Amino acid sequence: MAEPEPPAITELAEINGTSDSRDVLAHATVQAQQSYDDYFVVDIDAHVSEDHFWDEVLSLVDNDYWRDLGMTQFEGFGGKNALLNITPGMSQQSVGGRIGHQGRREPVAGVDGHPFVTAAGRGMDSMGLDYQVVFPSAMLLLGMHPQTEVEVALARAFNRWLTEVILPQDPRLKGMLYLPYNTPEACEELVERYADNDDIIGYTVCSTRNNPVHSDVYLRLYSLIQDSGKPLAFHSGYHWGDPSFAQLNRFLSMHALSFTHYNQIHVTNWIINAMPERFPTIKMLWVESGLAWIPFLMQRLDHEVLMRPSEAPGLTRLPSEYMKEMWYTTQPMERTDMELLEATMKSFNAETQLLYSSDWPHWDWDAPSTITNLPFLSEHAKRNILGLNAARLFNLPTERVKPSAASVLDARPGRS
Repeated sequence: MAEPEPPAITELAEINGTSDSRDVLAHATVQAQQSYDDYFVVDIDAHVSEDHFWDEVLSLVDNDYWRDLGMTQFEGFGGKNALLNITPGMSQQSVGGRIGHQGRREPVAGVDGHPFVTAAGRGMDSMGLDYQVVFPSAMLLLGMHPQTEVEVALARAFNRWLTEVILPQDPRLKGMLYLPYNTPEACEELVERYADNDDIIGYTVCSTRNNPVHSDVYLRLYSLIQDSGKPLAFHSGYHWGDPSFAQLNRFLSMHALSFTHYNQIHVTNWIINAMPERFPTIKMLWVESGLAWIPFLMQRLDHEVLMRPSEAPGLTRLPSEYMKEMWYTTQPMERTDMELLEATMKSFNAETQLLYSSDWPHWDWDAPSTITNLPFLSEHAKRNILGLNAARLFNLPTERVKPSAASVLDARPGRS
């Protein structure tokens, strides 16, 4: 009796940094088709990976000296780190290349338009997104740059690149204006210049810096932001060189703590110094710190204020009440304990104050299914978090602008 044929082995293409996003995200597209294809979905935090196009940004630097120095570095030893203060050897997100989507270089040969716009469009379609807000990546540490004029020069250049090159090519892409926060006057000038730009839906401060957010030097800036009606976001990050984190010997340890550390400090200073009372209509958004820190800080600050109210004389309510009126983004959402996550979300009224964010294409990104799969959320809460809260905060239209998940899958038969 002949032995049965062994089952056929399907040859799978390797997924790496040069794979098409539609293939990398194929499972997310299936999830969209099954669970949320009719949802309005906004991704509040994706990354433009501007270092892949760093020469384009450098060419827009308006200071002759810094532009020439930057281009010389770019063409020589500096490459895509020209003028930046990052330490490439300490960037361990991809785990030695084993997480292939970190640091992606999308294959776009023969496709019209800017390579980033093409890649972003594929990612939005694959994840079932109507809109996506893009943040910088390599510039997230600029707040620690010892030369403040470099941050100003790169901020102006990046904002030009974003508004003149990237955003006009796809109306589904939106931007947050980078504010060189170490130089308040430059921030004011940028807000005044771009406040009426419809592609810019808010302003961002990279949180990894040591500036006290309550300082009087920022009062005119906050007044301008408040008058514009657009939100102010603090995007967190890491800095292994911070003395507090230098004793940590693993990337995961530093990453776990630093992304919450900086935003906790800024929230504390913002509230205890009564900034919500001084600027009551500024819409504050805290990005990429996860969620677990929020109830901790609420309880801790309430406890301290009740014992030492004379040190927070400008407050008319408990700190937790102010925090419940702020907005937060989901990623990286801690999902190891559903009971604890449910309590965390209840603590700050996540149904109205939480915004979905993917952090794509970074190593720890979250698909929209991280929200639709939560067993304790109502249908209404899921729709709010995935898009309707963002529509309220950023005044976005909610008509469907994305293709169906089925059409995205059909476009790559046998591949995705």
